[in-house]
Amino acid sequence: MGVLDDIVVGVREDLAERQAQVGLTELQTIVATMPAPRDMLGPLGAPGLSVIAEVKRSSPSKGALADIPDPAALARAYAAGGASAVSVLTERRRFGGDLSDLAAVRAAVDVGILRKDFVVTDYQVWETRAAGADLVLLIVAALSDADLARLYALATSLGLTVLVEVHTAEEVRRAVDLGARLIGVNNRNLHTLEVDIAQFERLSALIPPDRVRVAESGLLSVADVERVAAAGADAVLVGEALVKDGDPRRAVAQFIAAGTAAQKGK
Repeated sequence: MGVLDDIVVGVREDLAERQAQVGLTELQTIVATMPAPRDMLGPLGAPGLSVIAEVKRSSPSKGALADIPDPAALARAYAAGGASAVSVLTERRRFGGDLSDLAAVRAAVDVGILRKDFVVTDYQVWETRAAGADLVLLIVAALSDADLARLYALATSLGLTVLVEVHTAEEVRRAVDLGARLIGVNNRNLHTLEVDIAQFERLSALIPPDRVRVAESGLLSVADVERVAAAGADAVLVGEALVKDGDPRRAVAQFIAAGTAAQKGK
């Protein structure tokens, strides 16, 4: 069993516990009372490099990254630095996240919120919407074509912007055929956890120019951000570099400025 498969097994086990506490009907009732989510395609595809700044405590590849006792405070720093969206990891076993982190961030900032998790069921999509997220991640490698299409249709029907994540040329084809407007290239091999920034450079060229392209994983420096921006990234999703930086507000602003300059110079 690969790393991704192992993670999904744990996600399903934890999901069963949450479903036993809060039923689907209850989630649907909550969603019916909520204001519409933000449409994030515009902000993320706007001129200049957009940053999706991540609240990330740990990862399967590197273990503990940062103690984040107050996700809301970190999110406020990200927003003050100019982040277009805040990504909140809610997977518990490998990433140390929780939906309560997302709720805290939602209450603290007025930018888009991405629920970053391994979404494999309809319940999780409703759960994402009920938690106040504006975007949801769907990982092509974790889903069959039928499941991907169903979850994408449900998410969009609820007003969520879907970040469809790919890490191979075949997955790019699947995302494009799906009609995905926001496509993230994960530089991390989800089976071996190895990172190669050249992956974005290779796969970005396969994504039609009318889609919004996001570079994900392994972006640890200004030079890394400049590199993917020059290769066509409209946005970057950055976690480790920001949670380990002593001044996340400054770091976000620096990435935006450097990436925007690199876009103009390409």
